[in-house]
Amino acid sequence: IHAWLTAEAILRDGLQLAGWVASITDPHTASLPENLQTLQQLLPAPCLGVVPHLPQVDAAMVASHLQLPG
Repeated sequence: IHAWLTAEAILRDGLQLAGWVASITDPHTASLPENLQTLQQLLPAPCLGVVPHLPQVDAAMVASHLQLPG
């Protein structure tokens, strides 16, 4: 619900939501495919990537999971 509320606030402020990124903070997240599908249906912008749970995070590792438009 946090992602949806954030998207609503962005749009309410008159800004364009260019996209969103799913970040998996818990590797044991229940119902992950269903959660991602729900977000794709609710958010009025494309998913730019799904970043899995990473034991160590750095910019290059995160970027490797993104599909940014050219």
